[in-house]
Amino acid sequence: MSEKIGLIAGRGQFPLLFAQAARNQGFQVIAVAHRGETDPALEPLAARLHWVYVGQLGKIIRIFKNEGVQRAVLAGGISRGRLFTQFRPDLRALNLIRRVGGGQDDRLLRAVAGELEEEGILIAPSTLFLEELLAPPGRLSRRAPTPEELQDMEFGYQVAKEIGRLDIGQCVVVRRQVVVALEAVEGTDETIRRGGRLAGPGAVVVKVSKPQQDLRFDVPAVGLETIQALVEVKAGALAVDAGKCLMFNREEMLQEADRAGIAVWGV
Repeated sequence: MSEKIGLIAGRGQFPLLFAQAARNQGFQVIAVAHRGETDPALEPLAARLHWVYVGQLGKIIRIFKNEGVQRAVLAGGISRGRLFTQFRPDLRALNLIRRVGGGQDDRLLRAVAGELEEEGILIAPSTLFLEELLAPPGRLSRRAPTPEELQDMEFGYQVAKEIGRLDIGQCVVVRRQVVVALEAVEGTDETIRRGGRLAGPGAVVVKVSKPQQDLRFDVPAVGLETIQALVEVKAGALAVDAGKCLMFNREEMLQEADRAGIAVWGV
């Protein structure tokens, strides 16, 4: 019988890509999906799919133990706004929040991983089976960044690392060495739109991992929708953290960037 691997699935395509890759490696995927977040298209890719509400930590542990899962990954984020609506913490989650506090993603996720590991469920890196999705360094698009864009990337990289260290966000929008938008609860694409409206054409977007990033969860990602947001506001360039940022649909994403003349660079 093939080995089982657990999948705690959030939003976006990352859980689907992970499930397909795990299946290709011969694993049975036992997936836990979050209502209002996870794409139902995950179901045919999993051996079994269980639905939970955000906050039902005890239920997730019971599902995995009943299924005999000893190793799992967390793939795909949960909208921060979900913590204000449809958040249904069970007793296990409430005890964890009372112990470690709320608000900071890294601290909470490490605590969740600790709870699972106490029950014999090892949390593996979310890039397991998918390391080829990590951004390489250097020029990724047809157009290379201009010297001015490279300066903005370097400046934005330092700023983004700092807001990441504070666990606020992982994306900044810069124009001529001026920070015009920082990512908070709204997410990357909305940050790009807000920053682009303020900066006007030619803004530079920088997306990085946090300095304290734990690759078991919450790995930053960009994709076709990211480029579409840049196109919408006529941004000029995108910089991503090489080796630490996932690139979904890379070929289509870079084709869209090339059509719009957007420079994409791995820092």
